[in-house]
Amino acid sequence: MKQKRVLPAFKSEAQEAEWWYKNRARLDKKLVDAAKKGKLKRLDQTTLKARLAASKSRVVSIRLPEEDIKLARQQATLRGLPYQTYIKSVLHQALRQTK
Repeated sequence: MKQKRVLPAFKSEAQEAEWWYKNRARLDKKLVDAAKKGKLKRLDQTTLKARLAASKSRVVSIRLPEEDIKLARQQATLRGLPYQTYIKSVLHQALRQTK
């Protein structure tokens, strides 16, 4: 019987990113093992489109000063996160604080 992976509940996107980073070696090994055994499934275009349509996230573009982007990149690097993920997390937390 196939065992379903259960992920812990995360308080923030940064916490989730940190969990994936810390567990990457174990997860990479599982992925390689599954590939060797032929157990990987290819996501077809219809399923992918349906998942994207059901996603609650929306793509937006905003203009930011170069200095803010530079600072965000530096802070994201210290946390081991991609800078866009870090900016999204900071924005999310700031919006929730002023709610």
